[in-house]
Amino acid sequence: MALSRRLLPLFLRGGAPAFRALSTAAAPAAAAASVEEEESITVKGVRISGRPLYMDMQATTPVDPRVLDAMLPFYLSRYGNPHSRTHLYGWESDSAVEAARARVASLVGADPREIFFTSGATECNNIAVKGVMRFYRDRRRHVITTQTEHKCVLDSCRYLQQEGFEVTYLPVRSDGLVDLAQLEDAIRPDTGLVSVMAVNNEIGVVQPLEEIGRICKEKGVPFHTDAAQALGKIPIDVNRMGIGLMSLSGHKIYGPKGVGALYLRRRPRIRVEPQMSGGGQERGIRSGTVPTPLVVGFGAACEIAAQEMDYDHRRVSALQQRLLDGILAQVNEVVINGSMEHRYPGNLNLSFAYVEGESLLMGLKEVAVSSGSACTSASLEPSYVLRALGVEEDMAHTSIRFGIGRFTTEEEVDRAIELTVRQVKKLRDMSPLYEMAKAGIDLKSIEWSQH
Repeated sequence: MALSRRLLPLFLRGGAPAFRALSTAAAPAAAAASVEEEESITVKGVRISGRPLYMDMQATTPVDPRVLDAMLPFYLSRYGNPHSRTHLYGWESDSAVEAARARVASLVGADPREIFFTSGATECNNIAVKGVMRFYRDRRRHVITTQTEHKCVLDSCRYLQQEGFEVTYLPVRSDGLVDLAQLEDAIRPDTGLVSVMAVNNEIGVVQPLEEIGRICKEKGVPFHTDAAQALGKIPIDVNRMGIGLMSLSGHKIYGPKGVGALYLRRRPRIRVEPQMSGGGQERGIRSGTVPTPLVVGFGAACEIAAQEMDYDHRRVSALQQRLLDGILAQVNEVVINGSMEHRYPGNLNLSFAYVEGESLLMGLKEVAVSSGSACTSASLEPSYVLRALGVEEDMAHTSIRFGIGRFTTEEEVDRAIELTVRQVKKLRDMSPLYEMAKAGIDLKSIEWSQH
């Protein structure tokens, strides 16, 4: 449908090709911005010259225009409820949902009957962790996960602990990878689930899924993985990797927000207790009307990812290297958090010594990035993921996560390098700790007095 192609220029800034210019603040660096494009914007008290360039792809990705094309008919003309069995509107929506289900399944090597649509990966993780343990509660009372999982997995495990289940939170090595020997030793006769994230959302580390799956299969324990950050970015084969349950999300692969999918193995069959009561949609696993446009978009995003994964990976890898080389060439005392060998290249988490991460973020108004520091209502706490890697508290506070994706350009990377280097040098010039370090003083040997 051509409508989205006509609408797209309304959301883009002038002059850029419609298939590309989704992130736009690099236009000044490309010397193509007009005076109108540089009009200032004030949001939440922060004044910036224009929309910042987007490098936060782990938080969310822009919708691919081809995905929007696929979705629009199901908003405008084919708007039937897919569960309506008595007329054309329902039939065509149901057919579209099943076609999308097949596309999602194909991307991970699954049977379409093993895919259940949800609202996103958080809901999938809740169904997987709580649902499996509650179904097998009479025989299985123990869960194994890692200290670096997404918060929704950790919170689900803590919820199970309140119900009397036992949970082992495995540490990870300094590179972020789980120790396979420790994992194997932690499995007990009553272990009901092993849950290990495929690609970490904060540091991009790729866990050895196939080896974990083999261990779980040998021990007869279901293996669940949160693959929200992995889908469409690294090859996934649920059978080869021995995955029993898997959580997926649409908006991490250039699809719409508000839709995800749970992979649930049929043979050998894994059972879960549904976490939502209702009309019994999705074969009773997840009640509620399936949102046809979102599901269609998710399916389209998976189809595109299958076609372009290799190209995207090569391109993102080159951009990551460009970003890293550009920063390291101009700034010292920079630490890469997480393994570089076992890593998705679109995630680059860096710590800058003698620089407070929140101050660096506030200075990078023209770059949309995230800090590794997690904000709580009472105080700023260092990232629990980085602390699990053994990163010292001061360095954990200085981390910045750069997210590179399908629509990131070289000009944006170069602009991000320029702005980051400038701000790091500015903050270090203001830091007495940096001056002391340059003078050769061992900061760890100083006993600081408290007032």
